[in-house]
Amino acid sequence: MTCERLALDESGRSRYLKGMEHAKPPLILYLAAPRGFCAGVDRAIKIVEMALQKWGAPVYVRHEIVHNKYVVDTLRDKGAIFVEELDDCPDDRPVIFSAHGVPKSVPAEAQRRQMVYVDATCPLVSKVHIEAERHHGNGLQMVMIGHAGHPEVLGTMGQLPEGEVILVETVADVAHVAPRDPQALAFITQTTLSVDDTAEVVAALQERFPAIVGPAKEDICYATTNRQAAVKAVAPRIDALLVIGAENSSNSKRLVEVGRSAGCAYAQLVMRAEEIDWRALEGIRAIGVTAGASAPEVLVNEVVDAFRARYDVTVELVETAVETVEFKVPRVLRESA
Repeated sequence: MTCERLALDESGRSRYLKGMEHAKPPLILYLAAPRGFCAGVDRAIKIVEMALQKWGAPVYVRHEIVHNKYVVDTLRDKGAIFVEELDDCPDDRPVIFSAHGVPKSVPAEAQRRQMVYVDATCPLVSKVHIEAERHHGNGLQMVMIGHAGHPEVLGTMGQLPEGEVILVETVADVAHVAPRDPQALAFITQTTLSVDDTAEVVAALQERFPAIVGPAKEDICYATTNRQAAVKAVAPRIDALLVIGAENSSNSKRLVEVGRSAGCAYAQLVMRAEEIDWRALEGIRAIGVTAGASAPEVLVNEVVDAFRARYDVTVELVETAVETVEFKVPRVLRESA
């Protein structure tokens, strides 16, 4: 081979290799549906926005309106002030109670102080509150399946007098339940639990207390159930799963657990694209992406764009349900609109 021909070959090879350096590896991104905002979260955010329109800033919000920093920061920029207790609110400004619900003592104190308040409790959480009160009125002691310290659990347990609700988290906890009367029990659940794990706890309760009364309709909300079903449908197709959501979001953390239980070896919770561990994803060919019920779609798009910057992405939608549920905001805000 002549020197001239060798030089041409080497030049062509150099250009080829340079092109290969910039070629993006192929990746199928399975986008789970439903994902992201549920009707209760959408309603709660609208309540804060409409309250700001009606009364102006600041409007106080007891606890994070929903468990998502991006949402909370966005509302804070508009004039919402987030506090943990009613004691942190002045009497002369409106206060909103978060979507997770509050103990009865909170609105009672707001009324005593003659405060303007709006309850943004998700209607499906309120349904569980009503259910607990109905059973209590029928003389039944409650067993609540939920996570200790979660705002929804605190709010639900706070609907009844102290001692009337026994909290269990796991099957193991059931063995230690000591009711007043084993024949006069009912159970309720937090709305954002793992469907499969909760079924196991319910089965243990029913085995130990055959007379225990359950809800007429499952307490775990439609949105939690649908998002977990979508993850189960995606899991067999993927090498890794990313759940967009906050660390303090119960339903988001359950999606990670469901993904792992469904066979996805790598399932990770991330708040935003900047938290993605790219080294852990090296060599993957297919990834699933979903979002907890309090994560906005803008964060999903941000994650998809981050993958497009690094991979030749093909997006495929995996849809297991279509959600059409809408909840009205309280009348006091609708009238102002």
